[in-house]
Amino acid sequence: MAKKFYVVWQGHTPGIYTTWDEAKRQVDKFPGAKYKSFPSESEAKTAFAQSANKAIFSAKNSSAKSSATKTQSGSTASHQPTALSEFDVVLYTDGGCDPNPGKAGSGVAVYRKGELADLWYGLFNPKGTNNTAELNALHEAIKMAASALADNLTVRIYSDSQYSINCISNWAYGWKAKGWTRKGGEIANLDLIKQAHALYDQYKDHIDIVHVAAHVGIEGNELADRMSIYAVDQQQKDFVQYPEPINLTSIMAMRAG
Repeated sequence: MAKKFYVVWQGHTPGIYTTWDEAKRQVDKFPGAKYKSFPSESEAKTAFAQSANKAIFSAKNSSAKSSATKTQSGSTASHQPTALSEFDVVLYTDGGCDPNPGKAGSGVAVYRKGELADLWYGLFNPKGTNNTAELNALHEAIKMAASALADNLTVRIYSDSQYSINCISNWAYGWKAKGWTRKGGEIANLDLIKQAHALYDQYKDHIDIVHVAAHVGIEGNELADRMSIYAVDQQQKDFVQYPEPINLTSIMAMRAG
């Protein structure tokens, strides 16, 4: 029997699965589950990157429409395509380093009104780390969020780095209160953390930062990942916009982090 690949757009954990048993666990008892099988991995990746409405099977045991639940800042998001409609602007961030430590870069995927709008990459550092790359990406996303807030838009940021989220939105408050020191030694990446935290603190009541699982097929996370490694490959030091038009198939085929 030919191998199939199963795309789950809406389920317990959206993504691409290589067996029906795995995919079935994601859609069973999930209201409004959306999924479909494909004969090749490339077709599955292309379909997953597209809107679920373009190729959908609804779960037989589902009748209620799914609704995205707003996740509190710092928790893990079980991403659904419909969640993008909750906020005017949704930003996915990622940092990559090859090897770690080594050549590092950062990426951000930007969604507006539920649609992919643009991609950003850069901040290449030949002697970086995965943590510096993740912090840089989140810092850039907070800058973009601040700009969106100035236009009275609602914003959510997704990061797959608990370290970066905690440094900027949690641990920094304690370190700052102690004169930017911590028990146990030096604070790594302190200058970068200070910059990002200062901006976050200014807008913290209006910015929703959520942790998201990495490399589980979530489009925004995957695109930010590709951009971070593209920054390494291009040795792009400035943070720049990826040229349009955006071809999802070719971008998803890029080297992953």
